[in-house]
Amino acid sequence: MNFDAHRYLRTTLVLAVVMATLSAMPTVVAAADRPNILFIMSDDHAAEAISAYGSRLAEVAPTPHIDRLAREGALLNNAFCTNSICSPSRACVLTGQYDHTNGAFDLAGRVPPGKQMLAIEMKKAGYETAMIGKWHLKDEPADFDYYCVLPGQGKYHDPEFRIRGDQPWGKNTIRFGGMHVTDAITDLTLRWLNKERDQSKPFFLMHHFKAPHDYFDNAPRYQSYLRDVEIPEPDTLWERDPKFGSIATRGANDELIPHIGTSIGGRNPRRSYLGDLPELYPEEFPENFDPSEGSDESNTRLAYNAYLRKYLRCVKGIDDNLGRLFDYLEESGQMDNTLIVYTGDQGFMLGEHDYQDKRWMYEESQRMPFLVRYPKSIPAGQRLDAIVENVDYGPMMLDFAGANVPDTVQGKSFRSLLETGEEPADWKQEAYYRYWMHMAHHDNPAHLGIRTKTHKLIYYYGCNYDGGYQTPPGWELYDLENDPKETRNVIDDPENETLVQDLKQRLVELRKRVDDHGDHFPKCEAIVQEFWDDDQQDRERAVELSHEFLQRRLSELKAGKRNVRTWQGP
Repeated sequence: MNFDAHRYLRTTLVLAVVMATLSAMPTVVAAADRPNILFIMSDDHAAEAISAYGSRLAEVAPTPHIDRLAREGALLNNAFCTNSICSPSRACVLTGQYDHTNGAFDLAGRVPPGKQMLAIEMKKAGYETAMIGKWHLKDEPADFDYYCVLPGQGKYHDPEFRIRGDQPWGKNTIRFGGMHVTDAITDLTLRWLNKERDQSKPFFLMHHFKAPHDYFDNAPRYQSYLRDVEIPEPDTLWERDPKFGSIATRGANDELIPHIGTSIGGRNPRRSYLGDLPELYPEEFPENFDPSEGSDESNTRLAYNAYLRKYLRCVKGIDDNLGRLFDYLEESGQMDNTLIVYTGDQGFMLGEHDYQDKRWMYEESQRMPFLVRYPKSIPAGQRLDAIVENVDYGPMMLDFAGANVPDTVQGKSFRSLLETGEEPADWKQEAYYRYWMHMAHHDNPAHLGIRTKTHKLIYYYGCNYDGGYQTPPGWELYDLENDPKETRNVIDDPENETLVQDLKQRLVELRKRVDDHGDHFPKCEAIVQEFWDDDQQDRERAVELSHEFLQRRLSELKAGKRNVRTWQGP
């Protein structure tokens, strides 16, 4: 079954009628006065691109509707994903489990029906449940009462959605011809809220935007937005402190700088925005643009501005659509009885360190924006610094719903933090991170680490699931109080010797606490243990591995192999 969504939805006409008559509608009150729960997640929306976080982009690209949640609720400064990549992060939220427990290690991640914990427990608690927008998990979201989801990444324009029907999962679809995906997702949500749900029940709705995932195809109406604005640049786009990174990210004598981490400018010969964006978006570059005629600086600046303009136009589309959604909730009398969460499935590198995409444990990638509003019990204007992980989101929402939190859930509710502003005495003091998909797509080495309020310790063990495709192992330590932009790795500073030993031991204990024992991939764990001590022998071997990987990468490029399957095999 595949038909045009206009036959199914009659989007423009229906919404015009709906919005014109909202003021005449009776106020909807959730059963037992429990809050409705609206969980809004965008894809790759960095906190730096939300003006409430006060970054360099706040003045040029404000996000007033998202900011409203911070102004009238709480903003979390230290909300972190445990694996900065789409499917694994979504699985963490849905299950309340770390990826080594829920099994969604990478982009092949799935959460089968019967395991979609949030939907199951909300339904048991009497909520009507819905999943609308980007799903990005392989299995059918069958544990939800209603779903309408994009297949895989989905498309920005003329999007197609999978729905329930008389054919097997994936075969029942609707299409929104002539529409942008951000608008279509919002239309679907508005229709479900107004027409298709059981109004006698409170709702639990996961409203997931595709935007601003790359490549960043904004709706045409935003094409003039920021057209003549020079986007503020991060200092680290241009300056690489001699102590930034490690042999794991730079190679011996910096020989791997071109090959670790995809770039904004021309640093990485395999993939860069300088290489990709002129062909995708020629209107963002000078006519007949030829990078060979420009300097590295001018080329990088052009690519950066094209990247940020397209990205921020997608963000603008999200913010405007949230305005539509909030207007509906206001006029239907549900705004103040709805717990509204806004987050991203992870952060995103917006040119920092000349990196694109996410996956890194660096702040811009690991940090998730998190804003929440519920005026009945969450005081307005809070900015909270407690460490929260995405495995905690589900338990928090279940707590507000008065629902059961199963024993399978590893996360913990932080409802009391939101309601009192006080961090519980027994609350976690560190976040765990692990990126498994070694050197896939964006040339990020596999790594794990611990993030406290003051420091971050990263261990690049540098191998795939099978212990293969090795890159040099290395450790990095950042002092987040004195170096919040993570520009200087201070792992070898003599005064930090005791601190390093302490953080390593805390990391060992943290791995045990979250049950990452390494038994999922024993060959990988053997490499993790082999280089854990970081002694002289380990460092000498790291130099050898740097040379070996460089030759491997150069051979691949010479042979035209630009999309090697790196995360499995030798």
